[in-house]
Amino acid sequence: MLHSKIKQKLVFITILLLAVYSCSQNPANSKAETIIKDIIPSEAYQLIQENADNDDFIIIDVRTPAEYNEGHIEKAININFYNDDFRASLEELNKSRTYLIYCKMGGRSGNALAIMEELKFQQVYNLSSGISGWKSAGYSVIKEK
Repeated sequence: MLHSKIKQKLVFITILLLAVYSCSQNPANSKAETIIKDIIPSEAYQLIQENADNDDFIIIDVRTPAEYNEGHIEKAININFYNDDFRASLEELNKSRTYLIYCKMGGRSGNALAIMEELKFQQVYNLSSGISGWKSAGYSVIKEK
């Protein structure tokens, strides 16, 4: 008698745990995979090509406005890493979009990548060699007039 009550309780607990676990595994409730990583120019180029018509793909140049005007990746927006409100500017962005960030050689954008990871952005790619590596690989830039 005692053993059957223990078995019933164990069966009940097992079913309850399975029900709770299966509800927590609902794909509709899960978030997209988080990707925070450095990439090389050819990977950045491919990422840009794959997202040509994607409004949720944003390219951010974190150099100064003067550097940006000397030449930047097409469709890139400029958010100056050295601005006092740089972090606040990032906080205003939609964290569920996909971002490609870069600077001159990868230092500032590497720091920006760490900030964006801390702010819980879901997908951020850093052009690790910066615009210098981009141009050295033969990819074009746009100059402001």
